[in-house]
Amino acid sequence: MSDNIKAYNNVLELIGETPLIKLSKTVENFPGNYYAKVEAFNPGHSSKDRIALHIIEEAERKGILKPGDTIIETTSGNTGFSIAMVSRIKGYDCILAVSSKSSADKIDMLKSMGAKVYVCPANVSADDPRSYYQVAKRLHDEIKNSIYINQYFNELNMEAHYLSTGPEIWNQTAGEITHLVACSGTGGTISGTARFLKEQNPDIQILGVDAYGSVLKKYHETQEFDKDEIYPYRIEGLGKNLIPTATDFDAIDSFTKVKDEEAAHTARFISQTEGLFVGYTSGAALQATKQLAAEGVFDENSNVVIIFPDHGSRYMSKIYNDEWMQDQGFFDSKSTADQQHIEYIK
Repeated sequence: MSDNIKAYNNVLELIGETPLIKLSKTVENFPGNYYAKVEAFNPGHSSKDRIALHIIEEAERKGILKPGDTIIETTSGNTGFSIAMVSRIKGYDCILAVSSKSSADKIDMLKSMGAKVYVCPANVSADDPRSYYQVAKRLHDEIKNSIYINQYFNELNMEAHYLSTGPEIWNQTAGEITHLVACSGTGGTISGTARFLKEQNPDIQILGVDAYGSVLKKYHETQEFDKDEIYPYRIEGLGKNLIPTATDFDAIDSFTKVKDEEAAHTARFISQTEGLFVGYTSGAALQATKQLAAEGVFDENSNVVIIFPDHGSRYMSKIYNDEWMQDQGFFDSKSTADQQHIEYIK
C-alpha cells in the first residue's frame, strides 16, 4: 500500500478509542454533567469487540490458538458477533451457542458473519444440558482443535477493559470523572474499567446496573447466591442467573436494578432526543442513572460517565418494533408517546 494512502489494514484496527459524547435532553433535569461512552462506534458496534480481539490475540500469543482451529463461545449476541468478525479476518472457524432471548436481528447478524449458531432455551438453569453454557462446553469437548472463550469466567474479559476502556475514559475526562454507570452481565466491562479508574482515584463511584430477575445485586450485597431472585426477564446482555468470575464485585460500589419496560422506553427516548441509536442495555444504563439522580446520588459537581454498550440496529425486532412492545405490554395509556406514527400515501 502506498505510504500516501490513509487507510486501515482491516476493521480490527478500528477497535477502541470510542467517543465520549455529552448528553443534554435526556438529563436536562439532573444535577451535574453526563457523558455517554458510545461503544457502538466500534466496528462490530459494541464494547465486545475489545474482549474478542484481546482474548483471541492472547490465545495466539500463548500458542493455545493455531491456524485452522475453531473458536467456540456462549453469547447473548454481541460477543458472538465480535468473535465472528475477528475469526473471519484471522481465518478461524466460529461456533456460537446463543440464548433464545437474543433478538432475531442478532442471530441473523451472527450467521451473516459466517458463524455456526446453536440457539438454546433461555429460561433453563445454567447447569441444564440445554443451556448455552453447557452446549458450548459439550461442543468444545467434541470438536478437536477448538478453544472455548468462556467470557463469564475468563480473566482476560476484565483485562481487555482495564487496558483500554478505563484509560480512555480517564484521559477523555482529564481525570475529572466522579461516577461510572455501567451494566453488568459477564461483568468484564464494568470490572476492568473500574479497576483502572479506582487505581487513578479510589473516590470514583462505580455504579453497576442489574436486571430484575438477576442474582448480581443481591450477591454483591450479601455474598449469597439466591435462586429465588431468578425469573425470566427481557433485557439482553444484562444480569445473570449465575455468578461470573469475570465480575470483580469488590471494584463495584453498588448496584441498581431496572425494569424491562422502563429500560426499553428509555432506549427509545435516547434515540429520539440525543440522536444516538442505542441498544436495550444503553436504555438500562440511562434508566439506572435516572433512578440514581432521583435518589440524590449526584450533585452539581458530578461528572458522570455512562457506558452505552451497543447499537440500536441489534433490536429492530424488539424494542424498536411497536408490535413487540405492544405484545410485551409495554404500551399502555401512560407510555405511548414514543411510538412511531407512519402514514402511507396512496
